Amino acid sequence: MPNRSLARIATAVSTVLLTAACSTAVGAPDGQQPAAEAPGRLTHALPDDPARMVLPATGAETRWTQGLNVFGQQVARAAAAECARAGGFGLTEEVPVAFIPFGDLPDLGFLGRHGFGRSAEVPAGPAAPAPARPGEAAEIDRCRAVGATAAEQVAKGYQPLQRAWFGALDTAMKRDAAAGRALRDLPGCLAGEGYAAAGQRAFFALVDRRLMGTPAADLARVNTELGAAYAHCMRPVEAVREPVRRKLRERFLADHAGETRDLRTVLFPALHRAGERYGVRLVFPAP
Repeated sequence: MPNRSLARIATAVSTVLLTAACSTAVGAPDGQQPAAEAPGRLTHALPDDPARMVLPATGAETRWTQGLNVFGQQVARAAAAECARAGGFGLTEEVPVAFIPFGDLPDLGFLGRHGFGRSAEVPAGPAAPAPARPGEAAEIDRCRAVGATAAEQVAKGYQPLQRAWFGALDTAMKRDAAAGRALRDLPGCLAGEGYAAAGQRAFFALVDRRLMGTPAADLARVNTELGAAYAHCMRPVEAVREPVRRKLRERFLADHAGETRDLRTVLFPALHRAGERYGVRLVFPAP
């Protein structure tokens, strides 16, 4: 359910902002660097109910879901790295793990403050010792498979229920007449903010174009302005959709009472064990 367009935008913009922050601006006074929007903070605070992490109904709750997704990726990478160390070889470099927002569950508080490209930064793991040699393709594939299996062991306790929830949520939102009416007002609001877009997808495409075509020195400002405009215009939409999602989740939890009871009993202990085993700690973005 994480939006692919938002994921692409966030990754690309974060890279450009990081480059801008680490480079001296062309034509700027000696040593002066372009100002970059500070990324979000991090928190280790867990929700009072694991169901809110696995089955989010609001944009703010997806911060926990993003952290859970990152945790699974980190477990996979840690297990693969352990396998490679045991074999005395190195793995090929991968794209850094990142918190990916949910387009259909927009975190307006976060977007309004940080825009589309500056989520919190996932902490880097401990530096690995230099490998004796690069891994062969077959060796790397084998260790990546070990990592995938480790991640699957973590996810099997919640992923089937989560998939069912996202499916129910998608169907309900498409059928809800009030949510549809609220979304129809979005283009007019965006136009009032100075952005011509026929809907969410068109606005995301506009964001992509604006941010990819903006000089690094202006990128943080433009990114924040776009996020603030979207958050402002989506608040009436979310004011309609959030109560619908909350009620839907209540029914979903009742309909899946046995699975929910198991989730609440085993999820946090299972995550703790995996974290201890692979040296990974749950962490979540915070505004």
